[in-house]
Amino acid sequence: MKTLEFKSVSDFHEQNGFPPPENPLFSVVNHSQDVNDTTQCEDNSDEEVKVVSDFYSITLKNIVSGEISYGRTKYDCENGTLLCTAPNQTLIFKGVVFSAEAYHICFHKDYFSGTPLFDKIKKYNYFNYNVNEALHLSPKEEELLKSIFRNIEAEYHNNQDEFSKELILSHLETMLKYIDRFYKRQFLNRQELNQELFTRFTTILDVYSEAGHLQEKGIPTVDWLAEQLGVSHRYMSDTIKAETGKTAVDQVNLYLIDEAKNMLLAPNASISETAYELGFEYPQYFSRLFKKKVGVSPKQFIEEHSMN
Repeated sequence: MKTLEFKSVSDFHEQNGFPPPENPLFSVVNHSQDVNDTTQCEDNSDEEVKVVSDFYSITLKNIVSGEISYGRTKYDCENGTLLCTAPNQTLIFKGVVFSAEAYHICFHKDYFSGTPLFDKIKKYNYFNYNVNEALHLSPKEEELLKSIFRNIEAEYHNNQDEFSKELILSHLETMLKYIDRFYKRQFLNRQELNQELFTRFTTILDVYSEAGHLQEKGIPTVDWLAEQLGVSHRYMSDTIKAETGKTAVDQVNLYLIDEAKNMLLAPNASISETAYELGFEYPQYFSRLFKKKVGVSPKQFIEEHSMN
C-alpha cells in the first residue's frame, strides 16, 4: 500500500503540485476554475493509497466511482460528496473516479488557537467520524457551500491586513454551522438507515446477553458496540439519538432495565444476583439506575407485581 503523509499544509501543496499556500497554517485550493464540470480524473491503479494529514480539511468533490475507506469501513460516496477530516485520521483510496471540479480548505489547529473556534470545532462531530458517512448535498446546499467557499477564497487571496484572519474565520465558522445543519438533515432523511443501525445495535446486545457475556465481561461500552457496528462512537451515538431521541448509553441502560424486570419477576429472585448477572459491579448502582428509570426500587417492583 502506498502511503501519503502530509506533515503540514505546505507539504500538502508541495506533494500535489499546488502553489505554496498564502499562509503556512491555512490554504484554499479551487479546482473549479477553467474546468468543465464533466471532466473526470481517474486513478486506474488497483493499488490502495493511504492518506494521513496533520491538519483539518474540508473537501467537496463529485465522486463517481471507486472506494474510499475512512476508519474501518468503506465510505458512503455519491455525487456532491463533502468530506471533513480531522488531524491524523486515515483515508484509503482505491481506483477512485471523480469530477475535476474540487474545492479544498486546509487549516492547522494553530491557525485558530486563541479564538472561540478552537473550542467550537470540537463540538462538530462530523470531524470525528472514522466512519462510512459522507455528507451528500442537495444542489441548493452544494451551491450555498460553494458560495461561502468563494468568500473565503476571495479573502484568502486578498492583500492580507488586520481584518483578514477574522473575516476568514467568520466565513469558516458559518460554513461549519451549515455543514452541521446539513448533516442533521441527512440523519433525519436517512431514517431507514438509522432504523437498520439501531436494529443491529439491539441485536448485538441480545447476542451479547444470551452468550452470558454480561456476567462474564460486564456491560459493553459504547466504544465496543460501535466497533461491532463498524462505525465510530460519535456516529453511532448521533444516529441512535436521531432515531430514538435517546443516547446510546441510555439505550444500553434501558435494555438492561427491561432484562432486569423479567429476571426480578422469577420465583425467589435475588436483587443482588440480578445485578451481577446483568454485568453491574455494584448492586447499589443497579438499584439506583432501576429506580431512576422505572420510578420504584427493585424491591418495590417485586412487591407490587407479587400482589397482582
